[in-house]
Amino acid sequence: MLRTWFIPLFLFCVSITLNGCFWAETEDHPAYLPMDDSEYPYAGLPRVVIETEDFARIRDRETLHPSHFQIYGESEPESEVLDLTVRGRGNSSFKMPKFGMKLEFSEKVSLFGMPKNRDWVLIANFGDKTHLRNYMAFRLSEWLGASYTPKAHFVELYLNREYKGLYLLTESVKVAKHRVNIPENDSTFLFEKEGDKKYDDPYIITDGENIFHVKSPKNLSDASRNMLLDHLNAFESYLGNSGWRTSDISEWIDLDSYALFYWIQEYSKNEDANFSRSIYMTWEKGSPIKFGPVWDFDLAFGNESRDDVKPSSFWYIRRYNWNARIFWVPGISERMASYWTEHKETFRALIDSVPVYRAIIEKALENEYKRWPVIRNTENWALKDPYDSYDEAVEYMVQWMRERYDWIEGNL
Repeated sequence: MLRTWFIPLFLFCVSITLNGCFWAETEDHPAYLPMDDSEYPYAGLPRVVIETEDFARIRDRETLHPSHFQIYGESEPESEVLDLTVRGRGNSSFKMPKFGMKLEFSEKVSLFGMPKNRDWVLIANFGDKTHLRNYMAFRLSEWLGASYTPKAHFVELYLNREYKGLYLLTESVKVAKHRVNIPENDSTFLFEKEGDKKYDDPYIITDGENIFHVKSPKNLSDASRNMLLDHLNAFESYLGNSGWRTSDISEWIDLDSYALFYWIQEYSKNEDANFSRSIYMTWEKGSPIKFGPVWDFDLAFGNESRDDVKPSSFWYIRRYNWNARIFWVPGISERMASYWTEHKETFRALIDSVPVYRAIIEKALENEYKRWPVIRNTENWALKDPYDSYDEAVEYMVQWMRERYDWIEGNL
């Protein structure tokens, strides 16, 4: 009789003991990272599994958490366990329940066929109920022939053994051979326009009160800082004092890169592109300023948070800051109109491609909206529009894109 209850009890205790150890701590050098997909089953996308040291929670954008990383396929791991650090990322988006993360591996890695690098980004797309807007903007940039467009791949994320949802894993914007390919020296710069609520060191503030975060060179000297600041101040003076009367604007900005950049922003009516934030540029001493790469399109394609921006009609980007002054220059409006006419079928093709991109994430959306049931939610500032279904969210976006295309066609 003792045997009949002792063996099951013994096995149960062993199970509890093993499971307690198994789930309570992270190993320094694990052979694999456990993943339980019983509640959120395989949906045709790679699963990224991350465990932070001691399962530390990601609470800010500064703390670098030592972590482990592994990619799972349908039923087994498809990569080794890799070492990295993880931190939060994003401005207003980091305050959302589902937020983005910055990944920095200990060694350069290639993820999903993308060129090797140490730095990668997980974009949550929590404010975009279609989860397609950033991905679409990247595709459009590639089609138009931008010198560099961040590569991206949809994944599902498990963080510290919790399912976190559908993410877009992308290359980060940085100077590298296969990214922003510019010289790394003291007179060549990659910089980003930032908002006035949060900006990162090192930064400069121009006479026009525009704040730019300097991403390269990494160790910015005072001489380099002043070189870039003086040049941007001179350009703002040129724009503000009708400098085009004495010199051609092509000496100041690369008009081809500007036209591509401008039309992606204007066509999508990207809310942040009113010279607010996430606007990247490069400049090499002795050369014109180049615009790009494109970045951050969750508040675009009809998903704008401001009611005055949301309509598919009216010009938007050209009304603000540098853009407004650039459009004052004689001949610029005509040149921008010509660019649209030459490339409008590419913009039209983006509308037709939506079903293709949707099909990539169709199954994963069931997991996403089970984990984050926000399709009707309007409580978050970025979730202003309630929809009865995912279909309705996509249909609204596609209709907005059609109307935007037709409005531009009728108002060049």
